[in-house]
Amino acid sequence: MESPPKIGPSRESPDDKLDRLSIRSWAEEDRPREKLLLKGKAALSDAELLGILIGSGTRSLSAVDLCKLILQKGGNNLNELARLSVQDLQKFKGIGEAKAITIVAALELGRRRKEADPVKRPKISSSQDAYDAIKPELWDKQVEEFWILLLNRANQVMQKAQVSLGGVSGTVADPKVIFKLALDHLASALILVHNHPSGNLKPSEADIRLTKKLKEAGTLLDIPVLDHLIFTDHGYYSFADEGAL
Repeated sequence: MESPPKIGPSRESPDDKLDRLSIRSWAEEDRPREKLLLKGKAALSDAELLGILIGSGTRSLSAVDLCKLILQKGGNNLNELARLSVQDLQKFKGIGEAKAITIVAALELGRRRKEADPVKRPKISSSQDAYDAIKPELWDKQVEEFWILLLNRANQVMQKAQVSLGGVSGTVADPKVIFKLALDHLASALILVHNHPSGNLKPSEADIRLTKKLKEAGTLLDIPVLDHLIFTDHGYYSFADEGAL
């Protein structure tokens, strides 16, 4: 007669254990890289951020679990962790020279960021401010270029972006490209700018039509077009100042 199977705790093979501990076996929203994309960098723990840096763990520890051990060595304090050398980090099983260098380099970048002055974003309060902000990009240009200034809620310049590059007498600005850039950067408003290499400040009929079209699109998307500047090296034309916007 066949004996009944024994009931009891099963032995977990090393491969089963590796699969259980592997980050790949976690729910997608809990994997560090996917979690960063889904929830943002602030949602990740220190161990998860370090786990992204080293990429992989050992046969018995996931990258995140390995990083938890490393953090414990520094008292779970990043300032203390930054004191560890490449050689210190290599004492952990699963941390070779390349991974240790990556951790040291990342922590050094963090230290330098603390010392760096925050970027000062110019605030646009007038057409002259907008002209001064775009001047470095359009000064002495021999062909027409179309740029936009993307602004935050405080009317500070978040980004200056070139939309198109044309010839001596004209360039094409695609509304889809302009507002995609605005949406991608979560801009609250924008200012249009294009140059006239000839020095002529008078807007063309095409300039007027384009300005009207972009203003209407901005109203629909709740990203108002605050102004459109025609830039020359010796001055500018502001649609807003002239009541033409």
